[in-house]
Amino acid sequence: MATADIIHDAVKNALIKDDWTITHDPYVIKYEEVTLFADLGAERAIAAELAGIKIIVEVKSFVGRSPVQDIKIALGQYDLYQGFLEVLAPERKLYLAISKKIYDTLFEQRAIQLIVQRYELPLLIVDIEKEEIVKWTKPPNIGS
Repeated sequence: MATADIIHDAVKNALIKDDWTITHDPYVIKYEEVTLFADLGAERAIAAELAGIKIIVEVKSFVGRSPVQDIKIALGQYDLYQGFLEVLAPERKLYLAISKKIYDTLFEQRAIQLIVQRYELPLLIVDIEKEEIVKWTKPPNIGS
């Protein structure tokens, strides 16, 4: 199992502050002979008579020497997880969690926006210092 990302706890705390229940830390994705570990599984109740919203969150700090290399790795990891989750847990929506600082400095660049839009990458942006969710690029909701 991989080491938790440096912003893992801040993202987890932000989800808890936003009324999410952490159900898995990590969330194990096992398909046939492959076992992968996404960072977090979480649920949020909608109403007593409705099923809750379920998400999986992969946390990335993008602190490597090359931001483009970090994005290539994160995108490949996201795509791999998404492929297995479509079969194993289609009710869960996968998100990539990043810090507000990385969103503002890297993900707002036009070249990176092209990739985010092309792959319809759902992002969860977190203020790491305040441990608060700043934005969902594709907010989770019933039927998503």
